[in-house]
Amino acid sequence: MGFENNKDGYSNIKKQAKWFSIAFNALAKRYQFNNFKAIGHSNGGLIYTAFLENYFDRDDITVKKLMTIGSPYNFSETSLAHKSQMLTDFIKNRQKIPTNFAMYSIAGTENYENDGIVPARSVEAGKYIYQGQAKSYTEITVTGDNAQHSDLPQNQQIISLIEQYVLTKTTNRNQPPRTGTQNNESE
Repeated sequence: MGFENNKDGYSNIKKQAKWFSIAFNALAKRYQFNNFKAIGHSNGGLIYTAFLENYFDRDDITVKKLMTIGSPYNFSETSLAHKSQMLTDFIKNRQKIPTNFAMYSIAGTENYENDGIVPARSVEAGKYIYQGQAKSYTEITVTGDNAQHSDLPQNQQIISLIEQYVLTKTTNRNQPPRTGTQNNESE
């Protein structure tokens, strides 16, 4: 989902989370799904966070996985010692986030400091929201070609991470993954 008004700023993130909630509930009513996986790039990750904290209070739908890509949890701050009002609020309300999903936070860096727009430390601030709240929290940093903020969704490393962590079905850990053929030969 994209928003025509995709401006930065905490007040806009709050508006977009509310609008997303309206769309989410309409989709849930129409398609009657009982689980979902989500990917949010940049402000999309902030919108998902605000949505989970403020609007997602459903027992009939489970979030299974969330991947945020280049999401500036602390806006343009380069130091985790200086927390924005949004980050402070996210941390304060983190207990409202479901505890049964896997969270992946992906940062891109051109120079180990930022992706050309979002400071790596701002993406890293997501750990204060999700680590210890979600079932699991994983941070991954992508460097190299197409690690600039706007290029991240097309970055081959990130596409592989999406395929590996979000799009694949989870197998039952007590059973080996199913394959196309079985080997019944004795050794």
